[in-house]
Amino acid sequence: MTIQPEQHLENNLISQLEKLRYKKVVIKNEQELLINLKNQLEIHNKVKLSEKDFKQILIYINKGSIFQRAHTLRERIPFMNDLGENKTIELINKEFWCQNEFQVAQQIEMKGSFKNRYDVTILVNGLPLVQIELKRRGLELKEAFNQTNRYQRHSYEAGYGLFQYIQIFVISNGVNTKYYCNGTVQQRSFKQTFFWADKENKIITELDAFASEFLEPCHLTKMITKYMVMNQTQKGLMVLRPYQYYAVEAIVNQVKETTKNGYIWHTTGSGKTLTSFKAAQVLTENPDVDKILFVVDRKDLDYQTTKEFNSFEKDSVNATTNTINLVKQLQGNSKLVVTTLQKLNTAIKKKKYLSQLENLKKQKVIFLFDECHRSQFGGTHKAINDFFENCQMFGFTGTPIFEKNASTNDLGKRTTKDLFGEKLHSYVITDAIRDKNVLKFGIEYFSTFKKKGGISDEDISAIDEVEAMNAPKRLQNNTNYIIDNHQRKTHNGSFNAFLCVGGAKQARAYYELFKELKSQGKHNLKVATIFTYIANPEDDDSGTSTGTEYDEDDELYDDDEALEMVAEPRTKYKTEDVRSWLENVIQEYNQEYGGNFSTKESNGFYRYYEDITKRVKHKDIDLLIVVNMLLTGFDSKTLNTLYVDKNLKHHGLIQAFSRTNRIYDDLKSQGNIVCFRNLKDATDEAIALFADKNAKEDIFMPPLEDVIEKFNEAYDELKELVPSVQSVNDLQDEDSQAEFIKLFRTLMRIRNKLGQFAEFDSTALHMTEQEFEDYKSKYLDLYDGRSTTGQKESILDDLDFEVELIHRDEVNVVYILQLLAKLVDSKSKDKQKQIQVIMDMLSSEVTLRSKKELIERFIEKNLPHITDSDTVQDEFEGYVERERKDAIQRLGADEKLDTEKLESIIGEYLYTNKKPLREDIVGTMLYRPALKERSATTERISHRIMDFVNTFVSGFV
Repeated sequence: MTIQPEQHLENNLISQLEKLRYKKVVIKNEQELLINLKNQLEIHNKVKLSEKDFKQILIYINKGSIFQRAHTLRERIPFMNDLGENKTIELINKEFWCQNEFQVAQQIEMKGSFKNRYDVTILVNGLPLVQIELKRRGLELKEAFNQTNRYQRHSYEAGYGLFQYIQIFVISNGVNTKYYCNGTVQQRSFKQTFFWADKENKIITELDAFASEFLEPCHLTKMITKYMVMNQTQKGLMVLRPYQYYAVEAIVNQVKETTKNGYIWHTTGSGKTLTSFKAAQVLTENPDVDKILFVVDRKDLDYQTTKEFNSFEKDSVNATTNTINLVKQLQGNSKLVVTTLQKLNTAIKKKKYLSQLENLKKQKVIFLFDECHRSQFGGTHKAINDFFENCQMFGFTGTPIFEKNASTNDLGKRTTKDLFGEKLHSYVITDAIRDKNVLKFGIEYFSTFKKKGGISDEDISAIDEVEAMNAPKRLQNNTNYIIDNHQRKTHNGSFNAFLCVGGAKQARAYYELFKELKSQGKHNLKVATIFTYIANPEDDDSGTSTGTEYDEDDELYDDDEALEMVAEPRTKYKTEDVRSWLENVIQEYNQEYGGNFSTKESNGFYRYYEDITKRVKHKDIDLLIVVNMLLTGFDSKTLNTLYVDKNLKHHGLIQAFSRTNRIYDDLKSQGNIVCFRNLKDATDEAIALFADKNAKEDIFMPPLEDVIEKFNEAYDELKELVPSVQSVNDLQDEDSQAEFIKLFRTLMRIRNKLGQFAEFDSTALHMTEQEFEDYKSKYLDLYDGRSTTGQKESILDDLDFEVELIHRDEVNVVYILQLLAKLVDSKSKDKQKQIQVIMDMLSSEVTLRSKKELIERFIEKNLPHITDSDTVQDEFEGYVERERKDAIQRLGADEKLDTEKLESIIGEYLYTNKKPLREDIVGTMLYRPALKERSATTERISHRIMDFVNTFVSGFV
């Protein structure tokens, strides 16, 4: 019999793993898995377990979520032996990760709600910790990802739930191979699957090469025991990406083997906080290290980093609220401390603290400096080195200081290399974009300035005329542009934006313009602003905020206006005037959001900052006007657009642009940059400095003309397969249907990018709007028609339909009702045409398809009897309520359910947004099915409940 390609791939992998010291074991089912587990635990722990001992262990480990079991895996497991003695065993050796028992099995069968067989399972001490899912060459890698999700739903919880102990998944089609950590299906995302790479960031995609590097037993268990993080906030697992792994290894080895310093150059958005936390965590295990200080240069980052560190490991670090608190922590038992550079500087310079810190002078102290491109170029760096005689310093930066972008101060002109020495690892923006860890930028330059004598916007960066830059007409034009294009840029409010400006005066002017235009009904955007307003904001010993956002970093900013609220000698406007105006803005903010913030209260401005950043992340704010704050060190995945009316260059430019390019969902295809100043040369120079002068096309989206050409080429390819919309119906086999899905998906992706260009005109496309909508309906028909029975799997289940790209917030039930109201008032000859338009919308809009039949029946049976368009909404609501009651009665009758209890669990689902549990559904049953039928029955009822909610509840409010 001919071996199938997938089977051939599996057999080759097993052979390779055997050569890597895995012992092949034949395990057919859970019973054999349990026998093997008992045997392996005995070998690993060098004990003999009675059946009673093993039963206690099984009961102990068979509880909790995937997250809780990950903790259990790393603990010692208690049991009482036959002599009544309390004993423990370990499930995995965390300290000496090579000293574990390694096995590999294939085609283990488990039966939960459905029967599944898993391709390749790696067992460590008998526990299944790594699951490998293989697909034949040529198939989408996401098919394997979706397969593991189905296993999670169908069978991982079966029996003693041992497959809930999986830590890492590997998916491969032979050509491409990726890994990711376990979690609930809701937590897992294909965007969080990673290629492994070498130290030079060259990705390793072929399965055999990946297996040799990543699945080598010592490396694999090292990744599981040392380089995974359990996020306490999200109750989920995280695994380091290769560049994070190499960076941590480099720091740890540098401390272990040398006394040298070093720095890590990882581009903005690549997860430096997680990297630095893991480095700090591993270093705490080094007995030769006395203290580890993670140092930030801003109070807000102090809070943010402490919060993130504690989310990675509960109570791993305490915040240093003031210098006194810092000194106490340095004297105490806490090995890891997070603090600000300013508090540290105060602690080692003031006489009253020196005697308390004397014992630290000769201790082994490791410093990890966040955003070291900003904070290490003044006297504090030297003061720390002078005080801590046995310290090592490591800097993290996304934009190092080189000779080209270095500034000169009293201590001279110094680079990151001058201060930290060796670069230990780099991962630049081109690496991150290639790996899809961050997005490309789409940049548009908007001409805003025209002056007599031929000087135009092209020369604007050379103009030193603040008056011209703040001209009311210019600011009005920029504001109008934002209002006119904001919905397009943010996908109808799916994302939000920053407007960064040159100073407080300009921030005020823009804010007042948006406020005035909103009062005129010109827009409905929620606009806020934030910037520092006093000369030296820093913590004094009492913890009261009196200081500056940046201590020694004037060189970050490139024009005087940008410094006006930071350095007192350069302030152009009276501090009290600015503070008074900002106080009024904050009071307006309080009215909008129900806050009680004020600059007049201790820490009041900082509480305002915390609230405003939270609301940006939650999309409660559409547009935030900033001067310097939040242009570095701030991460929000929902931010996709930056409007720039400020001179930026070098690291300041890259940092600001990088606020927009965090990975989020399929809808977010790029970071949008709209420049109201001529920053083209500065942008090119920054890219040449921090990536490669030839890397622009890797970092920036192509121009509009090129994207249109790509769309038209993709359209021509689609037409070769399906010359007409109706010919999609002739695609009888799933392979040809899958080909259509892939081709149309490509069209959608390109169109998604086109929609963000301000000058895009759909008439430039070969495909008409109506044709696109018609093909989209066929695409969604195939999406709806996938197999959902759980019996015969459809290959269409494994394709990524990317329905997010289809969703349009403005087309919803309310919009349809408005069209129906117009229909009542329209002339009879136009009605049929308008009805057809509505029907097409019901077919093409994802959010309406579940309600299509409901609305169609209303149009057919109820609408002809309505004569007053003002009553359409009331009539529709009454109709939906009647239909809802009938539907729930039918559901109860069909499935023999108590309808009152059914209503109750639907209400609970709507409140908690969590699907009803199996036991909840069983509790509604008037007649209990046989045990063997119960799982399939509850699954069917659960699907019907979801359909009911999607039809009668979701989308009506």
